[in-house]
Amino acid sequence: MTYQERSISKDNLEKNLRSLDSDEGIRIDSESDHIFINKTSKRYCINISNNGKDEFIYKNTVKDAFDFLQNQITQTSKFFVY
Repeated sequence: MTYQERSISKDNLEKNLRSLDSDEGIRIDSESDHIFINKTSKRYCINISNNGKDEFIYKNTVKDAFDFLQNQITQTSKFFVY
């Protein structure tokens, strides 16, 4: 089975976070870093990769994850579901 990556809009980010399955993820690309979001059965894992350094942040709710991501998103950010 192969997974198709598809582009989403910033307006649909919260909706896609809410419906994220454990075998899916969201990637947010900006000029300086890449953010990967996955969901386990209990929480969201947000991986911020910048210049080869990874930082992992965990959030328990969609609202907490979305609020955190709002501060990380830039005007040039692009959003993908994979």
